[in-house]
Amino acid sequence: MTNAILIHQHGGPEVLQLEQVSIGEPGPDEVHIRQSAIGLNFIDVYVRTGLYPVPELPCGIGFEAAGIILAKGENVRSFSVGDRVAYAGGPLGAYASERIMPAEHLVKLPDTISDTQAAAMMLQGLTAHYLMRQIYRVEAGDTILMHAAAGGVGLILCQWANSLGVEVIGTVGSKEKAALAKANGCTHTILYNEEAFSERVLDITNGKGVPVVFDSVGQATFMDSLDCLQKRGLMVSYGNATGPVTDVQLGVLAKKGSLFVTRPLLWDYIDSPEALLKCSQDLFDVVSNGEVKIHVEQQYSLADAAQAHADLEARKTVGSTVLIP
Repeated sequence: MTNAILIHQHGGPEVLQLEQVSIGEPGPDEVHIRQSAIGLNFIDVYVRTGLYPVPELPCGIGFEAAGIILAKGENVRSFSVGDRVAYAGGPLGAYASERIMPAEHLVKLPDTISDTQAAAMMLQGLTAHYLMRQIYRVEAGDTILMHAAAGGVGLILCQWANSLGVEVIGTVGSKEKAALAKANGCTHTILYNEEAFSERVLDITNGKGVPVVFDSVGQATFMDSLDCLQKRGLMVSYGNATGPVTDVQLGVLAKKGSLFVTRPLLWDYIDSPEALLKCSQDLFDVVSNGEVKIHVEQQYSLADAAQAHADLEARKTVGSTVLIP
């Protein structure tokens, strides 16, 4: 038996229940992991509330963790018992002390990356990777707009982009978050509660706008973000913190400069062991060489997952947050 957080119904943080569950033995292509740190991400909120559907209830929750392999199935060749591993994706159920995982969803951790760092950076770091190395490959001299620049993805992306010679304009919710974003490579910060970010972006870029906007906020920022783009610019809407974007008329994209819009998911960019390994190695490299520092700003016990969710939704957290089993 192991401790795990389950949801029996969709709703607020209170539906997260700590329970004892049986996980069984690993199948031929699976491993048994004892987890030391678990990542908290906004996608977990979407699952909890029902915005992202689950196959059935009750179910586990969480997509990201790090730990050590205790046992493995007979077909597993790439990993050994005792290996330190991490993952971002795969079956729901990361909020647990131990679990069974498909080996194909794992990556081995280098000695330069701690378990806590790994749990805090896999999903957010791989998200930053697919945003600016695959969807829109940023280049030195680019100026881009990053919403929620002081969040987990934001802090990683700002540092990474800065190391590549990219100028980042970031929106934040407070002066404290502005200072944190600037300390991590964000060139210009905009307090979205105090000023119209689209006007400020055009002012910073001398009316030109930016070639790409990375937006995890959703409904509250989508339309104004379109006004920040250059002609034929790309709007990347990869999250729904303020609710999903709905009722967008395609004609608006033409009126605002023949714009492009995409709504991507990380899983489509790490959809094979080879792709996962390549993207993870790029992430490990920039963290190991110091170009990107992982900020684990909050830690909660697994039993306090409900409080962690409440704080995340209230925007009381900055950087990355982990749950400790």
